[in-house]
Amino acid sequence: MSRAELLYALAAAGANILGAVAVVTRAEWSLRVLDYLLSLAAGFLISVSVLELFPEALARGGSSAATMILIAYLLVHITQHTLGRHFHFGEETHEVSEIVSVSALLGLLLHTFADGVAVASGLRVSERLGALVFAAVLLHKFPEGLAISSLFLAAGASRGRALLAAAALGFATILGVLLTDQLAFLREYGLAMAAGVTLYVGASNLVPEFQAKRGWGVPATFLLGCGLYFAARSIAR
Repeated sequence: MSRAELLYALAAAGANILGAVAVVTRAEWSLRVLDYLLSLAAGFLISVSVLELFPEALARGGSSAATMILIAYLLVHITQHTLGRHFHFGEETHEVSEIVSVSALLGLLLHTFADGVAVASGLRVSERLGALVFAAVLLHKFPEGLAISSLFLAAGASRGRALLAAAALGFATILGVLLTDQLAFLREYGLAMAAGVTLYVGASNLVPEFQAKRGWGVPATFLLGCGLYFAARSIAR
């Protein structure tokens, strides 16, 4: 693992834990601010997946990469919204069963593992792409940690277990970075997997969280997320 991979993986894992800390310490935050964060992250994630990961993966892998993009997208859907139906990016305010919280964690572990694969695969192409992918991953890590820890608390788990759930997501991200350089399959299809997962997180996880919100603030922040991608791309050249 390179120094950049290590720093990116640790930062992403730390953001997961920070989101959990915000829940278990009962810190005060604005739900409107969370909506803005989700919409900003969605705009950035979708931009990176469509304009960076898709073209790079297809250029390197052709039709097989396109198939892997679809497979990755479908796998995340199955694990997060079929096996773990109750999961959403936001604080859980209703009581849920323990099996719901555990199934949501299992579904998210695949997603966060793919986050690590995405970062490592991006860095294998260039430092520029790696930085852009890392930024996309980092933007949704805080709400991700917040969501899983609040879900565990809603299921009656202790604060310690809620923190451990977020830490497991962080560890899965680190593991994804570590294994990308070790496994031939991930070296070959990591970018395609990252493209499918990143598109799913942005378009199918995050957008539904705020698309029914009224007013211009959230849509404007979504567009700002897209604009932030273009600004970051120009800086990273």
